Amino acid sequence: MRILFVCVGNSCRSQMAEAIARNMGHVACSAGTHPADKVSENAIITLENRGISSEGLTPKSVDNFSAEDFDWVISMGCGVSCPMMEIDEDWGLEDPVGMPLEVFEKTADEIEQRLKLLLEA
Repeated sequence: MRILFVCVGNSCRSQMAEAIARNMGHVACSAGTHPADKVSENAIITLENRGISSEGLTPKSVDNFSAEDFDWVISMGCGVSCPMMEIDEDWGLEDPVGMPLEVFEKTADEIEQRLKLLLEA
């Protein structure tokens, strides 16, 4: 399955979702409407604690992607609006930016659960 995860900063949730989905064997990318300068350190630590590679993760602009190239376009939350891109599903996850590592871990758990449900459907 080809999945694009979209959020605002593309530094936390969507980056973790991209890496987790890839680790599950899917083609995954992530992007933001206003990409941050770098991936959150806690997002990288969370992935590494799970044995998931963070190699190659970098914030990217949603303008570099087309929804037609993906089976699913998922908004992570924050009321992301992409005028040129249809969002298939909004997960409505709280943005853990600036939060402690435990919050990132809970967010990653939720991402994993939602991916499993999506892929079972």
